[in-house]
Amino acid sequence: MSESQNPQPKPPPVWRVQPRFPDGPAPDPAGSHHERRIRSFQPRRSRVTAGQEDALRRLWSTWGFDIDGREVLDLDKMFDGRPVVLEIGFGMGEATALMAAEDPETGILAIDVHTPGQGNLLGLAERAGLTNVRVGNGDAIILLREMLAPDSLAGMRVYFPDPWPKKRHHKRRLIQPEFLTLAATRLAPGAILHCATDWEDYAEQMLEVLTEHPDFENTVPGGGYAPRPDFRPLTRFEGQGLDKGHVVHDLLFRRTQN
Repeated sequence: MSESQNPQPKPPPVWRVQPRFPDGPAPDPAGSHHERRIRSFQPRRSRVTAGQEDALRRLWSTWGFDIDGREVLDLDKMFDGRPVVLEIGFGMGEATALMAAEDPETGILAIDVHTPGQGNLLGLAERAGLTNVRVGNGDAIILLREMLAPDSLAGMRVYFPDPWPKKRHHKRRLIQPEFLTLAATRLAPGAILHCATDWEDYAEQMLEVLTEHPDFENTVPGGGYAPRPDFRPLTRFEGQGLDKGHVVHDLLFRRTQN
């Protein structure tokens, strides 16, 4: 058989083997595409502005890290002994920067896979003089499973995660019983898991699985959704949803003592 009849496998995409920012976030830090696991996110390769690129090149080595699963993070050292809240998926980082500025005594471990957002948050943090933000690049599951010690988190925020609106994709949604079981092992007893979504059926699913999970209890007396707390800023994304008639639901559940 000739070579044309037996074609060689295609090489991996360039972004997986050649980092765009040599000293910045890796294209695929944990090689997680090899895992046989349904993932709740898809990397987005949108345009990076000059300002975001500058922030990534200058600040990543100091304030950023790759979620490669190789070591357990020393959160006390990273955040100078502050209690640490994990934020999964921060978009462009505006809300994260505002919350960090309002609460400088709390460390925010903010993770995402969106390179422009990573650069934007680094730039926002620098301009505001924030010292309590670290930016992680990669998969939240690998971070929780491999890189965080038990009971090490004072809280967790999951704001407007990908709703995967098609029914056949609901299995990709992040807030599932298996995720909650893993998250509970990293949250200290009494720590708050705060979720928010503007997708009604996802909010219903979140409320159901959180209510049924033995490691969490609703902070709302009698159960149900919580009012939006003052510390969660109204984001541009959220405002766009409200303009379209979406209803935003907040859920605040406490890690139980068991």
